[in-house]
Amino acid sequence: MKPILLIPFLLFTLLLAKTPKGEVIAQIPEASGITYRKQTDTLIVANDEGSYYTLSTKGKILSKKRLGKYDLEGVVSDENTLIFAIEDRGLLVVDKKTDKKSVLMIDTSYKEKYITLFNKKSGIEGIAKVGDRLYLAKQSKKRKDSFIAVVQLGTSPLAIVDVIEHHIKDTAGLTYHKGYLYMVSDKEDLLLKYDLDKKKIVQKVHLMKGAWEGIAFDAKNVYLADDNGRIVKYSKKALGL
Repeated sequence: MKPILLIPFLLFTLLLAKTPKGEVIAQIPEASGITYRKQTDTLIVANDEGSYYTLSTKGKILSKKRLGKYDLEGVVSDENTLIFAIEDRGLLVVDKKTDKKSVLMIDTSYKEKYITLFNKKSGIEGIAKVGDRLYLAKQSKKRKDSFIAVVQLGTSPLAIVDVIEHHIKDTAGLTYHKGYLYMVSDKEDLLLKYDLDKKKIVQKVHLMKGAWEGIAFDAKNVYLADDNGRIVKYSKKALGL
């Protein structure tokens, strides 16, 4: 091998050596979003086919519920409700006890312009809840069109109150944990830590190859949902978080 070709090969090998390996704990078809429910110490996994699964943190499937013909892409949990991001439509609220469904509409105007949030090929792919606000990750393969829209709960329709332009391609999963937003990039196999106060990305972690579309935390572990069907578990320590 010529020396000039050897350098990128060695860099690639070094990167692979530093990429942490997670444990596959479950297989969920087209897993597209994941959240942790502290109340029950369980995971909720959404999939593209309109169903959601309840799992133990060890990966045992406890239940599966079909919601309908929805392309579910992300999920967050309140005490009694689940809120799902639907890629090309909006937000679906499901009462955890009764399974009663309702839709939250969003006013996509912001600073005298309209923001394109819902698109079949590059719509909302991730959702996080921080207090009385929802953070919605708009997926795009173009950096300039990939952002997070912040909407205020309690308004009807929901109003966009801020836009976070992070310039990361294909952000497909989002969560909030201990003061930070965490997002995953499907295209770049990255986990990113975003400081809301400093308004910047403060850490990047390279992940093993996958179609990453969801991220969740419990006290000690990180769970990733892979559109290819895997639920992968890491210790936070292994990822340097």
